[in-house]
Amino acid sequence: MENHKLFLYAMAFISTIFLLSSTISADCQPYGTLICPGGSYPKYSCSPPVTGSTSAKLTLNSFEEGGDGGAPSECDGQYHPNSERIVALSTGWYAGGSRCLRTIIITAQNGRTTTARVVDECDSQNGCDSEHAYQPPCNNNIVDGSSAVWEALGLNQDDGVVDITWSMV
Repeated sequence: MENHKLFLYAMAFISTIFLLSSTISADCQPYGTLICPGGSYPKYSCSPPVTGSTSAKLTLNSFEEGGDGGAPSECDGQYHPNSERIVALSTGWYAGGSRCLRTIIITAQNGRTTTARVVDECDSQNGCDSEHAYQPPCNNNIVDGSSAVWEALGLNQDDGVVDITWSMV
């Protein structure tokens, strides 16, 4: 009988943890709307939890001066050549710069993987101004990669957005 009680307590604990993790994921909701010429966009201060295999959307970004990345990279105040394997992470994943200059591993649906260095934030709260190259804010699940990242993964840059997973190295 004692083992049965222990089993029930363990199952209740596991169920609670599962429900809490589902709630945490569901809590990442937009907190407002940014109105831009041509549309309105949700604003996020959070991103889904980072796991050993975090689902995301890979988008293409130019980190060079005059490119669609806008201002210099947040992490080091520099522009970067697109030949570097570098990324910007959505605001929640950027986490106030705590991932700056750290390496992530990215896996494409074709099975190829590459590493990339985090150099910037893909702003999920602001946009549609010169600092953001007049682009709308990023969604909360974006890994914005250089052309070198796309090439290393064997992806067609004309696709624009592809499903990936990523994790910290």
